[in-house]
Amino acid sequence: MTARELDAAGITDPGLRSAYARCRELNARHGKTYFLATRLLPAHRRPAVHALYGFARWADDIVDCHGADTTVAERAAALERLAAQLRHGLATGHGDEPVVRALADTAHRYAIDPAHFQDFMTAMRDDLTVTDYPGYADLRRYMHGSAAVIGLQMLPVLGTTVPRAQAEPHAAALGVAFQLTNFLRDVGEDLDRGRVYLPADLLAAHGVDRDLLRWSRDTGGRDRRITRALQAFEALTRDVYREAVPGIALLDPVSRPCIRSAFVLYAGILDAVADDRYSVLHRRAVVPRRRRAVVALDGLVRIAHARLRHRSAPSAVPPHRPGPHGPVRTGRARLADREAV
Repeated sequence: MTARELDAAGITDPGLRSAYARCRELNARHGKTYFLATRLLPAHRRPAVHALYGFARWADDIVDCHGADTTVAERAAALERLAAQLRHGLATGHGDEPVVRALADTAHRYAIDPAHFQDFMTAMRDDLTVTDYPGYADLRRYMHGSAAVIGLQMLPVLGTTVPRAQAEPHAAALGVAFQLTNFLRDVGEDLDRGRVYLPADLLAAHGVDRDLLRWSRDTGGRDRRITRALQAFEALTRDVYREAVPGIALLDPVSRPCIRSAFVLYAGILDAVADDRYSVLHRRAVVPRRRRAVVALDGLVRIAHARLRHRSAPSAVPPHRPGPHGPVRTGRARLADREAV
């Protein structure tokens, strides 16, 4: 299916096709929920989403998995090399690293603000040294670069039926909601990496600290204080989903099934955590395959309806919808515009 997507997107250069294929491979391997939702997009928009995911995954792997024995200084140096490649790629539209080359091409095609990528790299640098967050406000500042900008990067690819600025707050909130969900699901794994993303004041309000989390992780023991703290974090996350949901209706109709499916699947992770009695310190909660299949089928039905309506609508392209080879250029569709699993 990769060739069909690349053909639909008008990507013909062999090296560039290979770069996009690499990003698609990263998305398929590491972002199963994200990848499933991406399959619901029109074929010509999928390569751009794979490029955005592939670059983010590449940077994240440098921070977390760049060799078992690498030092913080070595990982910081690798991240700076990637940042330099990114700056060069965004300036020239090219890059030696496949994920950078695909990202640079996507950023050019869809007029994505380069500041979003710079903010993302700042958050990645923070992950090298910051291991906890005193309060939710501190966490949200970090998540601007690690999550909100992902939603903002995605918005030009998805297209909107309103001026982009009107949809931006909801797109940013959805990126944050998805990351908060991951934080809850991955509490145990993050703790093993030396990080606690749950705000310290939220934990303290329920009598929990890092040592208690470590005890639970190491022994398999359960404590009601931890459960109550996790429930509070879940409630906070669901509030952010509520901030995000109005934005779905502002998207290009053919993109809505993708984002709606991602919304349902990620929110389903919260349900899976609750159904598993908040055992995230001991194992990862997963959405059952049957549930994923039902959501995907619903997305396909919605796509069929959206395409049918599109065919019966007037032929003019809405001014904020990207075309098959990039965005329709309007007064707002410029690199300076402020616009993501």
